[in-house]
Amino acid sequence: MARIAVIGAGTGAMAAAARLAVAGHRVTVYERSATYGGSVGRFARDGFAFDTGPPLLHLPAVYRDLFVKTGKESLEQCVTLTQVDPASRHVFADGITVSLPNASRAGVVAALDEALGAGAGGRWGAFLDRAGDAWDRSRRPLLEEPLRPDWQVLGRDPYPAVRQRRLLRPARQAGTVAEIGAWELTDPRLAALLDGYALSYGLDPRTAPASAALVPYMQETFGSWYVTGGMRALAEALYERCLARRVSFVFGAEVVRITEKDGRAAGVELADGESAEADHVVLAAQPRPELTPGQELWRDGDVAARPRPGRGAVPGRFLVLLSLRGAREPGAVHRTVVHGSDAERDAVFGGRIAERPTVTVVRPDDPSTRPDEAHEAVTLMATVAPHGPVDWTDAALRERFADTVIGAACAAVPDLRDRVIHAEVRTPAETAADTGAEGGSVPAPALAGADGAWLHPGNRTRLPGLYLAGGWAHPGGGLAHAGMSGALVAGLIVEGDGFRGSR
Repeated sequence: MARIAVIGAGTGAMAAAARLAVAGHRVTVYERSATYGGSVGRFARDGFAFDTGPPLLHLPAVYRDLFVKTGKESLEQCVTLTQVDPASRHVFADGITVSLPNASRAGVVAALDEALGAGAGGRWGAFLDRAGDAWDRSRRPLLEEPLRPDWQVLGRDPYPAVRQRRLLRPARQAGTVAEIGAWELTDPRLAALLDGYALSYGLDPRTAPASAALVPYMQETFGSWYVTGGMRALAEALYERCLARRVSFVFGAEVVRITEKDGRAAGVELADGESAEADHVVLAAQPRPELTPGQELWRDGDVAARPRPGRGAVPGRFLVLLSLRGAREPGAVHRTVVHGSDAERDAVFGGRIAERPTVTVVRPDDPSTRPDEAHEAVTLMATVAPHGPVDWTDAALRERFADTVIGAACAAVPDLRDRVIHAEVRTPAETAADTGAEGGSVPAPALAGADGAWLHPGNRTRLPGLYLAGGWAHPGGGLAHAGMSGALVAGLIVEGDGFRGSR
């Protein structure tokens, strides 16, 4: 039985902790804040409750596997999962709207044809077919295996872009999300639909490789799921599973250094001067040089040591949590995306405020989110530049941008401004304070292509005994990806460096 110290109590950390405990190890989790869950938070006030992290679960199979492998009760016995249908409603800049059914390719094609004209659905369906090919080509090395030493095999984009011949000019193939939209989808509303998927994960459509097509493919193929009680209920179930497996949690415990002995990780040192020895350390937070002073975690040639062309500061999330008077109207959609302008990309990825942001409006039909049926809790979410390039502590700026976000959301919620009782604003500044992520940034999932520029540091490090999990490590950000990272780290510790993932 090995002693294992886990730094952070996010979903990736708890996924690793539960699996390691089941394997017979003694696991202690050290969390700087007062609670578990990381970015999967919950805000409550006067009977209203809101998720402050991801609003939906995609690829639930990741957590089904976790609960099967760590106890007798399945995921569905611990939380109530519901497929939201329609999966999303979209309001485009020209006022056209379309509702996309959940996990129904034929339904999506038909809805797009009806809303955008004959042929639109066919082009989107053909794009998803190509995205499915990319999924089949890259799924295992990108998501189900630890990052390979020869990670360069993921440098080639798996998306089979259409080769387009042009008169008197060289043929061209889309290499980015924006180029897929312009050259393959051709309709600016279909392009906006694809851009919206990328933006929701903090990806710049102009520079993100074409392999980001996996994001809409995963959502439209495997569905969008809501957890009754909010996504916080999933974090709570995972925490309870860890406790049942005798994982220990120490809250309010900030790790300031990972200790080393005889050339390997040997424990952690806390801000209060206390220290704890360990045989293995799992860092499930954003890596910082001060945690491993003098240690060479990556060398030239490792993916984490490479410059990332075309990638600036990682964006964060701006939330407006609205307590509303009045009942949720019949037929209201769980998630509506109100698409912004093309100038939004320049602003978000240039460290500025967008005048017309893309706003996701989340309206769960869940009694636990509201005091009674005469009220409604609504969450508005926009991808924004991180804290630093933008001063998100500026009260006037926060208020102005919140008003902009609410204005956009009026396209999704009837009489929105007249119904507001209270608005709570959360910005990347709060994310940074809560999670310790620099600038309040939210990590994107790993992507193949672009010579590996969009990959994350591998789960192994150059310091024996130190492993990386969570959104800042392979295979990247998002609830499903974080759960995958926990499984990969547990496999490496239990089975050794020969572990190649579950089959």
